[in-house]
Amino acid sequence: MTGGDNDTNNLQMLSLLLQCAEYISSNSATISDCYNLLLRINHLSSPYGSCPERVAAYFSDALRYRLIASSSSVVVRNDHLKFLSSNAKRMLKIEKHRRIYQAFQHYNSMSPLVKFSHFTANQAILEAVDGEESVHIVDLDIMQGLQWPGLFQILASRPNNVKMIKCFKITGVGPSIELLEATGRRLSDFAAALEIKFEFCPVEGKISEIDDIGAILTGNEVTVVNWMQHRLYDSIGSDFDAIRIVKELQPKLITIVNQDINTSLWFSFSRRFLEALRYYSALFDALSDTSTVERGSLERHTVERQVFGCEIRNIMAMQYDIVTKVEGWGDKFSKHGFRQVSLAGNPATQASLLLGMHPWKGYTLVEENGCLKLGWKDTSLLTATAWQPISST
Repeated sequence: MTGGDNDTNNLQMLSLLLQCAEYISSNSATISDCYNLLLRINHLSSPYGSCPERVAAYFSDALRYRLIASSSSVVVRNDHLKFLSSNAKRMLKIEKHRRIYQAFQHYNSMSPLVKFSHFTANQAILEAVDGEESVHIVDLDIMQGLQWPGLFQILASRPNNVKMIKCFKITGVGPSIELLEATGRRLSDFAAALEIKFEFCPVEGKISEIDDIGAILTGNEVTVVNWMQHRLYDSIGSDFDAIRIVKELQPKLITIVNQDINTSLWFSFSRRFLEALRYYSALFDALSDTSTVERGSLERHTVERQVFGCEIRNIMAMQYDIVTKVEGWGDKFSKHGFRQVSLAGNPATQASLLLGMHPWKGYTLVEENGCLKLGWKDTSLLTATAWQPISST
């Protein structure tokens, strides 16, 4: 296919996607009309094709999922699950999250986005706990715990810090106790090899649904809350309840890395669709950078299917709302007695060094009002912020 043919194909896919999204937003067409548009998009797109073709394929799939969820067939869509035992359902849940975690490992190896999230938060945490004897990090969605070996290594490189810390504890919150325990074993082994006194506490569920938050806290420890946000699944529940409970933990610091995308339920569906299309087009383009990922890479396909595809589908289904812009978090945290801590100093310097150490081209790092923003070309993708209680200033 020539360059001109590619451009025509891409424009046609975009036009059909926008038309279908508008139909869904305005209820101005039948489900049959929408499905006909999706069939045309499927004919032009492919999850294994060019970047625009892959984007169109996953958005087409998400729109189809939205149509199914909004139709009467949603009642029987998961009907087969009722025949499974509770143990079988649990095993399916574990396998689902295991696939997601594996995809995140691939993502971490081929993109700076995950590394940026972890590295920037760790730098802010190190500054906050410097000189403390007992440190307790509450990770609201720990997944495989990929963030913490890096922090352990930095601590181990500072012998005086290791000797001073009598207890370094991480409470990991997640959807599966089995996967949490596996994460805890890996982190415990890593910490032991570095002679760090470490304790891991697994908590299954969502932070907003924990009844006795006081049970997490033990003794005179400095608490830090780490909050890596994504759209893969509802990892925390209600934002309001989560922030309220986080406040009860009395943290010295809260680190947040969120996706720089605004898809509030207050927006019309077509507006959320356009915002998601803008954001994920940049993510797919970044992952298509031939200097780091080979064309047709199985690992890239796994990331796009298990991470990007799931997030896009969740945004289109929009079964829960989540604040994703820094401005929104500023309002919420201010109301709960927190103020923003600038990341413009050492965290910004270290993040810049991180990007310079790897062959990633096209990524941009911007410090803005104390936030750190990592973007692809002209699109901001992630924003890192830190917060502390106003009473501690």
